[in-house]
Amino acid sequence: MISRRALLLTTALLAAPYAASAAEPFDEAAFAAAQGAGRPIIVEVTAPWCPICKAQRPILKAVSEQPRFKDLTIYEIDFDTQKALMRRFDARMQSTLIVFKGREEVGRSVGETQGEWIESLVEKAL
Repeated sequence: MISRRALLLTTALLAAPYAASAAEPFDEAAFAAAQGAGRPIIVEVTAPWCPICKAQRPILKAVSEQPRFKDLTIYEIDFDTQKALMRRFDARMQSTLIVFKGREEVGRSVGETQGEWIESLVEKAL
C-alpha cells in the first residue's frame, strides 16, 4: 500500500516539468496583511537556474493544493535580483524555504527536496 506522502512526492516529481509555481511574487503589503491575519506563509527563495528550486516547485504546488493548506500563501523572492529581501529574511542561498505562522517564523530549510519533509515543514505553520 502506498502512503499518502509517497503518492504526493511521486505525483509532484512526475509533474515537475509541467508544474506552474504556486508562489506569487513577494509583495510587502500582501505579506504584512497575511501576517496580520495569522495566515500560514512560505517565503520561497528561488532562482530560474537552480535545479533544487525546480524540484521544490511541484512539491510546494502539490502541498498547497491540499485542503488543509487552503489558507497557505507562498511568496517568491528571486535570488538573483532581490538582494535586499534576501538580507531582510537572512537568506543566503537559493532553494531556501522560510515558514511563518502569522508574524512568527516557525521553520526554515535550505536545499530540501523530499516531499515528506517539506510537507512537515509547512505543517508547522498551521
